[in-house]
Amino acid sequence: MDYKQFFEQIRGKKVAMCGIGVSNTPLIMNFLKMGAKVYACDRRTRELIGETANEIEKAGAELRLGEGYLDNLEVDIIFRTPGMNWNLPELDKARKKGIAVTSEMEVFFDLCPATIFAVTGSDGKTTTTTLIAKMLEAEGKNVFVGGNIGKPLLPEIENITKDDFVVVELSSFQLISMRKSPDVAVVTNVAPNHLDVHRDMDEYVEAKKNVILHQNAFSRTVLNRDNEITESFRKDVRGQSLGFSMERQLNNGAWVNDEGVLCMSYRGMDLPIINKKEIAILGEHNVENYLSAIAAVWGYVGVDAIKKVAREFGGVEHRIEFVRNVNGVKYYNDSIASSPTRTIACLKAFDQKIHLIAGGYDKHIPFEPLAPYVIEKVEKLYLCGNTAEKIEAAVKNDESYKGSPEIIMVKDIAEALEKAQGYVKSGDIVALSPACASFDSFPNFVARGNYFKELVNKL
Repeated sequence: MDYKQFFEQIRGKKVAMCGIGVSNTPLIMNFLKMGAKVYACDRRTRELIGETANEIEKAGAELRLGEGYLDNLEVDIIFRTPGMNWNLPELDKARKKGIAVTSEMEVFFDLCPATIFAVTGSDGKTTTTTLIAKMLEAEGKNVFVGGNIGKPLLPEIENITKDDFVVVELSSFQLISMRKSPDVAVVTNVAPNHLDVHRDMDEYVEAKKNVILHQNAFSRTVLNRDNEITESFRKDVRGQSLGFSMERQLNNGAWVNDEGVLCMSYRGMDLPIINKKEIAILGEHNVENYLSAIAAVWGYVGVDAIKKVAREFGGVEHRIEFVRNVNGVKYYNDSIASSPTRTIACLKAFDQKIHLIAGGYDKHIPFEPLAPYVIEKVEKLYLCGNTAEKIEAAVKNDESYKGSPEIIMVKDIAEALEKAQGYVKSGDIVALSPACASFDSFPNFVARGNYFKELVNKL
């Protein structure tokens, strides 16, 4: 089916858009324009949603707000927002009544005529997605970027042709119900995450695996060969299997040699590409992100395009983002670090001990794996949020803890920065890298990161 047939079919249909946010608001406007009867549903009140509620109501949507926003939906189609739990009882009930429950990304995959690259994983998704897109653009390709990275693509479907390229970031929440896979699938890594929403770790892993399960013989899969879970996915690959590794040379994939040069091995040839010292963004985890992107775009772009992006791309906002130098002290915003593995990557990016601000919403991920890195790489640890005591316990209970770093409990990020001013000296580094989600105090990691930057810029 092409997009014209699809929009013809939804004309006059009752469509519930669940979640009035970044992903669904453009969809609501798009479906109203196409003649659907749209119900805009959200748990939040009108006051919390703000002006957007007025705009979509004025455009013709019917609002269903508050705690019972999913009750007794008499519609033809339900579009769930990317973060909405697939297993919600209200959605199960709707399916049993014969209501189609789908998502923007599922429909987009069905209708998209272009070559699709999709990136998933526990960490590194957004940076890898961005790198792939920038490499394709540097080669002169027409590229559309979306998915979990924040921009819905279905409203753009009329502008996308078979000669274009689409690069999407996909979360486990999006993938859990997907029944179509991309032309090129990349799995950066898989580690415990979102266990506050998924039934268990097995469901989380199976959701990630869904990115490759519906591929065919003409597709490409790029897997992290250093991650035990992603390595286990190889037996399910149906097309071309490429890998990437920071630890060893590969026969088919991207790797780093003993001199720190990123190389690509492909069909019996080993080609050196660029030394990791030339990569503009910090951290060994970003070298790994480059390896995954190189394997993904190999054959679609030339080496010159890859080198250009490596030397010029300054990184994605909120990812070990340099904020400001204040009296010789450098401040970094790593608000994206919503899990311990991300904070470990942040700590490893610096070649000195740092002042670390951490803590936040509890996703029920263990902090014990983080503790040795905190002990090795942190000068002073400032903890706030719901998880502060859990992180403190994990560090103090580690056998290598001998009283360092000093742990300073604070009520919030502002107090952490205030306390740090009494300890830092020229040459020091202060980083916000929470190891937790932001939902105890902020709507998302972006708001948290922006708040941190605002405070730093006032120092």
